[in-house]
Amino acid sequence: MIAAALGGLMAMAPPAQAAGKTLYLFNWQDYIGKGLIKKYEAHCGCKVVQTYYDSNSALAAKLKAGGDSQFDVVVPSSYYVPQLIHEGLIAKLNKAEIPNFRNLAAQFKNPTYDPHDDYSMPYQWGTTGIGYLKTKIASLPESWAVLFDPKLNPDYPFALMGGSGRDTMGAACAYLGYGFTCNKKSQWIKAAKLIEKTEKRKNFTGFVDGDPAMGQIKKGTIAIGMTFNGDVAECYDDKSCLNSGYLVPKQGTEIWVDTMAIPKHAPDPKLGYDFINFILSAKAGAELSNFNLYGSPNAAAGPMLSKELKTPLIKPTSAQMKYLHFLPPLAGTKLQTFNAIWTAVRQH
Repeated sequence: MIAAALGGLMAMAPPAQAAGKTLYLFNWQDYIGKGLIKKYEAHCGCKVVQTYYDSNSALAAKLKAGGDSQFDVVVPSSYYVPQLIHEGLIAKLNKAEIPNFRNLAAQFKNPTYDPHDDYSMPYQWGTTGIGYLKTKIASLPESWAVLFDPKLNPDYPFALMGGSGRDTMGAACAYLGYGFTCNKKSQWIKAAKLIEKTEKRKNFTGFVDGDPAMGQIKKGTIAIGMTFNGDVAECYDDKSCLNSGYLVPKQGTEIWVDTMAIPKHAPDPKLGYDFINFILSAKAGAELSNFNLYGSPNAAAGPMLSKELKTPLIKPTSAQMKYLHFLPPLAGTKLQTFNAIWTAVRQH
């Protein structure tokens, strides 16, 4: 009994190497609750310092500018992981340091964006779709046409997603019949021309990202915009956007996973591994998703998830899953080509 008790205490004790140390976390804004951060600090006997970014391109730029030696853990989106690998900005993982890897649901292991889970671990997942104001638009077809066909929306203000451009270009490609995962220069050019044409419409308000778009919809600044399912769930939960709707276009859209990775020259990779393993524990994984209202990739967390996380908004139906896709990886010359086309769109 004494041995068992001692074993239990040792299992709960913070890692000795973490005492007095600091974990530097580079994350999206408001993507982890303060309570969970405090629990991790108590677990590791360390301090957590968070810095924030608002797009994957901003994350990559920071890492290239020396940030790969300033942060222990970063949280890139799935489609951006291959680029970070190609540019040598994140380290190959030793899964022996992440025993809670076993808690992940099978569908989130060995993903196309990171075969064999060599460089990243899932953090949260969700979908990209269209948010809209029900008070102005009673119903909409489940199609990207609501953004790109002026006949469907001649007057109501609307926005497109900015950032890296992958979602917006994918949406335009899907509308044109090339599929959301279009991957050819000729397709990108035609999608870019459609977006440039869309920019000239009198009711187009500009490019924003998922969180700001939902904020503008809540305020009534725009009636339609590209956003993320978790942002809609969050404002449903706090009752600030009960007059809003969310749809997943049948022509295809993104299923994404935000991941955890360790920069190539992280100041304390051991502490980075410990944080990742902590987040992949059942209790921490459930608390993370219950706070964010995004899907959990953690099968062990399932029984502790709130009822909101089990609705079709967060857990798509089997029919919806058929038209959800991971964005294909881009790197090297192909990435340069895409970026040049997207930059031209934004400067148009």
